[in-house]
Amino acid sequence: MSKYQAVGIGNAVVDVICQSDDSFLSRMGIEKGIMQLIEQDRGEVLYDAMENRKQMPGGSVANTIAGMGALGLSTGFIGRVCDDELGRYYAQGMANAGTDFVNAPVASGELPTSRSMIFVSPDGERSMNTYLGISTELSSEDVSDDVAGQAGLLVLEGYLYDKPKGKEAFLAAARACRAGGGIAGISLSDPFCVDRHRGDFRILVKELNYVIGNDHEWLSLYQTEDLGAALEQAASESGLIVCTRSGEDVIIVESDTTVRVPVDEISPVDTTGAGDQFAAGFLYGLATGQSLEVSGRMGCIAAAEVIAHYGARPEQDVQQLFRKAGLV
Repeated sequence: MSKYQAVGIGNAVVDVICQSDDSFLSRMGIEKGIMQLIEQDRGEVLYDAMENRKQMPGGSVANTIAGMGALGLSTGFIGRVCDDELGRYYAQGMANAGTDFVNAPVASGELPTSRSMIFVSPDGERSMNTYLGISTELSSEDVSDDVAGQAGLLVLEGYLYDKPKGKEAFLAAARACRAGGGIAGISLSDPFCVDRHRGDFRILVKELNYVIGNDHEWLSLYQTEDLGAALEQAASESGLIVCTRSGEDVIIVESDTTVRVPVDEISPVDTTGAGDQFAAGFLYGLATGQSLEVSGRMGCIAAAEVIAHYGARPEQDVQQLFRKAGLV
């Protein structure tokens, strides 16, 4: 029996969120709507400029795993934080959410805990400025076979490919999971990440059990403007392909089966975490033996919940929302 029903490996990032308008973004030189990696000095400047800021444990795959834990699955997260104020806050926050943070904060860490300054515009768009800090030191030494090797389902974060040590940790976890009989897959993270690591990701698509990405990421991966062609090629190379499209049907392809899941149109308060929580709902369905259509609907419900409030993690009982929709 698996020790955990789901395990994630990714950057352990404290999200610091505040509201801002477009003029503020322009004045601070922040590019709207994307995630930018920044250095420590820039991070301190942006942090000081934030008013009425809120903080919470974050990181793309960590958000997904926390969402799956909130749905009742036994979950663990492999990440790296420093034994500083934010690092201790992060580890405790994951535990409070019901997910085991399996690596203790590093007492001898030379770099501080990672943080992402997220500026939310009135239209709900978020502009993320991330200082990776100690997350860049995540390596295969942080991956315990007792965790990854006993995971029923493993969720990998594309951003880990930005550093060689992270890539090694990623591969070690995937191999341990699959050797233990689990299924492993990746969230592509963002189109710029795909641009940086296209060759590696093209290989991974063929080796992993599932791949989740949005339309921009799939187009980038296969260097085409034809989404249908990109997904057709991906489906010929991988077991399960999922494509989210902002405000449009989700496309799920497995072998010769294609499922389209409609998305309800709602006005977002904050789009932070939409993709992360879609993955949480979808993978929850996958882990509990639901059909592709039901899993896709679960993903859409989880995503709709998170964009209705600030922050990247659910505030409502999403399991209750599934019951209301007749899915469980």
